[in-house]
Amino acid sequence: MTLPSLRTLEKELGVNKTTLHNWKKTRPKLYNFIIESYKRKELLNKNLQLMINHKKLLEEEIKLTENRL
Repeated sequence: MTLPSLRTLEKELGVNKTTLHNWKKTRPKLYNFIIESYKRKELLNKNLQLMINHKKLLEEEIKLTENRL
């Protein structure tokens, strides 16, 4: 799991780097919440990709089974 870059946060949150640095110093709970949210988002994306791959494998297996019958 990687932390989002400041540029990514800047773009997605619509704030500049100075604001992010200020939040990190003066509002650490908010900053940590944002970082944890991005970590969870990354995990969810990975899980979704795994589920999509599993679905494709199952569909292929079903096609093979149908062809055998």
